[in-house]
Amino acid sequence: MTVSLFDLGFIRFKEAWDVQRHIHAERVAGMVGDALLFCEHAPVITMGKSGRRHNLLVSQEELRRRNVEYYDIERGGDLTYHGPGQLVCYPIFKLARLREVQGFVRKMELSIIKAMNAFGVKGEQRQAHAGVFVGSAKIASIGAAVQGGVTFHGFALDVITDLSYFQLINPCGMPDVQVTSLSREAGREVRIGEVKPPMRAALEEVFEIKLAPTAAQAIGTL
Repeated sequence: MTVSLFDLGFIRFKEAWDVQRHIHAERVAGMVGDALLFCEHAPVITMGKSGRRHNLLVSQEELRRRNVEYYDIERGGDLTYHGPGQLVCYPIFKLARLREVQGFVRKMELSIIKAMNAFGVKGEQRQAHAGVFVGSAKIASIGAAVQGGVTFHGFALDVITDLSYFQLINPCGMPDVQVTSLSREAGREVRIGEVKPPMRAALEEVFEIKLAPTAAQAIGTL
């Protein structure tokens, strides 16, 4: 199956969220096929539907002082951080059955793990927690939403992220979890552009799809 791949580059979270919702609505209506977005965000913290306010460790005023945006959104999960140096992927896929959601999440994890192998970094899944870990540290967060049988939101892999921003939150509501990045684990500076090809290949293999690069300008005409 062919899936449209939109590489949005560096884009603010709200703009990418609007793009997701536009494509999602078209997909639910059956007007377009599946799509997948790659992007990178300016600093932002998002709160999922099951999030708890106490996991935000600073005030809204402090977030504004640091130029970190904040949004309550419709995905599952708790608080997470997105920012420069992080590869974010939003799959907008039609699921055949609602019970496939868990399998969809596990496939995202497996795709991340396969892509990380290209850099000599071994990732792990945990049954009790969505995401990918390297030892005791989390390297990728996952938070999906499904409406009308179609997924949106997705995952974020810390590539060369400034990890100090995670001190603003209990990541994914887990106060004791440490965070790491692909660059830290690989022992060298890894750039976002290096990660996209192996990530694309891993997604194609795991989801059994063919990603077709599509100009971002085409979104407005969907």
